[in-house]
Amino acid sequence: MAEPALLPFGLPPPTGGRVDLLVIAGEHSGDEHAARLVRDWRARRPGVAVAALGGPELAAAGAQVLHDLTASSVVGLVEVLKNYSFFRALFAATLGWIEEHRPRLLCLVDYPGFNLRLAAALRERGLSRQGGGATRVVYYISPQIWAWKAGRRFAMARDLDALAAIFPFEPKCYADTTLPVEFVGHPFVAPDHVSPVGYAAEGPVLLLPGSRRQAVGRIFPRLLAGFVAHGEGEAVVLYPSESIRELLASHALPANVQLRPVAGGGEGGGPLQASAVLTSSGTMSMHCALAGIPGAIAYRANPLTYWLGRMLVKVEYLGIANLLLGEPMYPEYLQEAATASALAAELRAARQDPERRERTATRARRLRAMLSVPASGTAADWLERQWVA
Repeated sequence: MAEPALLPFGLPPPTGGRVDLLVIAGEHSGDEHAARLVRDWRARRPGVAVAALGGPELAAAGAQVLHDLTASSVVGLVEVLKNYSFFRALFAATLGWIEEHRPRLLCLVDYPGFNLRLAAALRERGLSRQGGGATRVVYYISPQIWAWKAGRRFAMARDLDALAAIFPFEPKCYADTTLPVEFVGHPFVAPDHVSPVGYAAEGPVLLLPGSRRQAVGRIFPRLLAGFVAHGEGEAVVLYPSESIRELLASHALPANVQLRPVAGGGEGGGPLQASAVLTSSGTMSMHCALAGIPGAIAYRANPLTYWLGRMLVKVEYLGIANLLLGEPMYPEYLQEAATASALAAELRAARQDPERRERTATRARRLRAMLSVPASGTAADWLERQWVA
């Protein structure tokens, strides 16, 4: 990870001298989800002043972005340790900024390694309501406590005022704590959400290596090798940022493999219509699952990170669609199992087997029903309740 130019940190003051809501979202997916939340909430409260540690989507939603956290995203213990001094400086700057400017509401979005530590520090310093201060601290998109570190839920109940979950089973995971948790629906099934992908039997193969440089560097060569071994048709690789595009372009790409941005990567700037997908296990895999695109998941991490993860994480599947359904909508090929021949075989089945396509479509309908917005309202409805609490 190349450290941003702003070091040592000096986060700018809020525009206009006040901040009503501070949002912290540390990855591309968190930036996207937080932007929808801010946009929907500002539509009902247009006068609120919103600042963020986030990315371009939050900026487009009207937030003053103090620092682009999406440019600093890393995954895995090894990668975090390599950049420890950077994140320590960022954490100290963020804590100091909150202490100086005292936002009325702080919404932490996913990114638990940073955000949960921050919530604890705010309580310890007496800045949050849980510590006797004025700032209400809430959390949108639950950490995956059902996969690992389940004990975090008790510290979260101590440090947070409320949590909004995007998966229907998650409130039960906190039932033995005092933390108020609501399921607010998944943002990808919101009525106004436009997926970046769709299904078309004659479309190209979709290759989705993710949004983090370290992961993309390990996963993309396997996806590319699988497509080349498949030997048919065209492929499109969607990238979320210019940094990732440059990394992808550094590989020797065949003439039948194109790079396109996630937003408007299809014909005429609309969703990309694909016949099959090879994807990492991140956010885009859920887009593909809901769109009913058949395919497979491939994942490769630093060997030490993967070994530690296998020791700590107690779930049957890596892909969230597979976890929700309790069955492998997307067969998973992890570490050295992600061979070119195995991924090529998955592409052939996805594109040529009518039963495979129908099973995928059926599972997509099940997922959409499971993730729909409940009667209690949207994430913006939840945030409004936190604002007036």
